[in-house]
Amino acid sequence: MVMSFRVSDLQMLLGFVGRSKSGLKHELVTRALQLVQFDCSPEVFKKIKELYETRYSKRSSEAAQPQPQQHRSAEALSIHTNYDRGSTIPRTTITTTNIDYPALYGKYLNGLGRLPPKVAKPEVRLVKLPFYTTLDELLKPTELVPQNNEKLQESPCIFALTPRQVELIRNSRELQPGVKSVQVVLRICYTDTSSPQEDQYPPNIAVKVNHSYCSVPGYYPSNKPGVEPKRPCRPINLTHLMYLSAATNRITVTWGNYGKSYSVGLYLVRQMTSAELLQRLKTIGIKHPELCKALVKEKLRLDPDSEIATTGVRVSLICPLVKMRLSVPCRAETCAHLQCFDAVFYLQMNEKKPTWMCPVCDKPAPYDQLIIDGLLSKILTECEDADEIEYLVDGSWCPIRAEKERSCSPQCPILVLGSSDVNGLLPTPNTNGENGKATADVVDLTLDSSSSEEEEEEDEEEDDDDEGPQPKRRCSYEKGLVSAC
Repeated sequence: MVMSFRVSDLQMLLGFVGRSKSGLKHELVTRALQLVQFDCSPEVFKKIKELYETRYSKRSSEAAQPQPQQHRSAEALSIHTNYDRGSTIPRTTITTTNIDYPALYGKYLNGLGRLPPKVAKPEVRLVKLPFYTTLDELLKPTELVPQNNEKLQESPCIFALTPRQVELIRNSRELQPGVKSVQVVLRICYTDTSSPQEDQYPPNIAVKVNHSYCSVPGYYPSNKPGVEPKRPCRPINLTHLMYLSAATNRITVTWGNYGKSYSVGLYLVRQMTSAELLQRLKTIGIKHPELCKALVKEKLRLDPDSEIATTGVRVSLICPLVKMRLSVPCRAETCAHLQCFDAVFYLQMNEKKPTWMCPVCDKPAPYDQLIIDGLLSKILTECEDADEIEYLVDGSWCPIRAEKERSCSPQCPILVLGSSDVNGLLPTPNTNGENGKATADVVDLTLDSSSSEEEEEEDEEEDDDDEGPQPKRRCSYEKGLVSAC
């Protein structure tokens, strides 16, 4: 019925329920279809039937002179609960009572009756994703309602893009071949209105766009025994399978009904890269060095209740993520430590696998709470020969060199073998070598001082033997000692 309405009929229907009546015909049709699918009420269907009968009435008098709206007696309207879905669910009979809505709730300017005010129900909210900027909300989070007792359920949705949205998608740049930066994404989460929900896929999920199935992120393999593999729940990009025109798109979500309730939403988003997020962080997220210095003083301030006085705190200039020197020192404002990590690698890692956990304290460090330490950035430019510094009580700092660097400094002159003698004399060439060539002095460094002393003693004994036999020397024993011979 709705698809056959004229613009005036669509405007009358949307005005009846308080929706916007402006826009082109295909926009009005899309709003009316969403109204039929997700805001079913007896009054809405009664109005649709009245508009349809008024347009296609067999009586020419009613067509030529339309009668003002009359309130008919109570009647039963047989309405298909899953209109536009083509399912085989039995029809549901909804009975309306004879209520004079204009008399009870007043009238609009166009004379149409006003619907009774509805109690505002809390809506399902999804967490904001740093790498996705929402441009339009195509479908608010809507609960997936099972139609029968089967474990595998199907929930269809019909919508159309406006010309402005189509142009945004076509004119956007490509992140990679075939992937536009402006996308239509599907997000799924638990139906919980208490707090913003993270993306969570139901079991056995499958998404079909028009006539083709869309790929859904798979499971991460688990190397630990007994640990189930995890699936990264991210927005599902539907853009490449959609009609980028005024034609309606049909999306069918297949999901497993195992007791938990899920909601789906459609959004037009712009996907960001880690380089763009880094540039935004450098623009709005730098903390002034004086504020960082005040934070250091606060950390090192003497606590009267503590018996231990802290005189300084060490901070490494090496990123704990990649073990390289920091380039953009960053940390979350909620972290209690002064140690920073590199924002470049942190954003790149979360672009591949979003966890947003601080690598220092292992606590949540979301993007909107990240800051760039202005004091440590200044220190990195001034201190290039140290990998660690120490903050002092007054907010100043001093570099800390490694112990091995201190021990490497020579304390005595180094003797270069083969270049000069110990006394600084040049070695005399030995012409007794083969072919009259001078032979170089060779020093065996494997011999210790004891072996060289023994050789000197042997040389002295040989010289004594040449002179003649020496008398035997008698060993004198102290009193009280007995010879072992």
